[in-house]
Amino acid sequence: MRSKILTSGGLPKSDAFAQLNSIKRVAFLMHGVSIVMPAFRAEDTIAQSVSSVLQQHYQHWELLLVADDATDYEVVLGRSGLRHPGIRFLATGGTGSGAAVARNVGLDAARFEYVATLDADDLMHPQKLELAVAQLQRYSIVSCAFQLLNKEYKPLRTVGLGADRVLTCRNYKFVNFSGDSMLVYDRQVADPRFDPTLFCANDLDFLLKLFAKTERSFHLGRALHSYVKQSVSLTKGPGTSEKIARTKHLLMERLSSGYYPFTDPEGVDYVKRFLSLSLMAEAAYGQAVRSNPDALFEDYIEQEIRSESDDFLKAIDDVAFSGMPDD
Repeated sequence: MRSKILTSGGLPKSDAFAQLNSIKRVAFLMHGVSIVMPAFRAEDTIAQSVSSVLQQHYQHWELLLVADDATDYEVVLGRSGLRHPGIRFLATGGTGSGAAVARNVGLDAARFEYVATLDADDLMHPQKLELAVAQLQRYSIVSCAFQLLNKEYKPLRTVGLGADRVLTCRNYKFVNFSGDSMLVYDRQVADPRFDPTLFCANDLDFLLKLFAKTERSFHLGRALHSYVKQSVSLTKGPGTSEKIARTKHLLMERLSSGYYPFTDPEGVDYVKRFLSLSLMAEAAYGQAVRSNPDALFEDYIEQEIRSESDDFLKAIDDVAFSGMPDD
């Protein structure tokens, strides 16, 4: 039974944690995209994020705005003149339950066949949904390059730029080496939930669950998403390095145990290799950020990937069918 979704009041904690790893087929009311937006202390940023949804060229969407801080975001958006019948206001019933819990509340209430996630301080390019939905006719996961911004919304760097291409679980993370919350995916193929027990990497855990149901994804090589790097966040704050390392080791253990039953079993070794590189990058980044608070993890993981042998990098490209769609 699905959790009861409330627009006000409480959500029982046991319900919020229910069906975390379920992958099932469900009935959908409409063709379109359900956009899930968790919101925690987002009063200063949420208007820009919601505006980026309202500016989408593709208009068959609903926005599930899930408050995790008892804030009435309908009132917050109203102050900026932002109202739309497609916005649905939900709540976790708690404060600081975490993005995973809030996203699961949104997923349980979603009515459309496709899903995208958008943090309450991030932005979508106006063409993102339009281009993603076009590829979802053939592929059940669509990713895109993204632009990394600082908290003043000034560009820092990009990730994943290049040609549009097919990816598999073997090489996906070597292209999208940072950030997994930019996906748009088909719930008719896979409909998992986020794991709130993880300290970090919830998005990667979710991605690996999706790859348990499909062999290929499609990557849009232009920056269609803007990700805001806050000065202090879950993964960039004091005392987090050890917890991040433990979480990544846990994902590696899960991969070895068959927790993620990939349609391509050999993909497990490639993802584990990426996580090993990520741990090395995490160590180097942890040292760098002590003297340079503006250091970016993305620079260090990219350096680790580039240090891999040419044969290995060629191998992960070859398994992607040369990056070309099927005939």
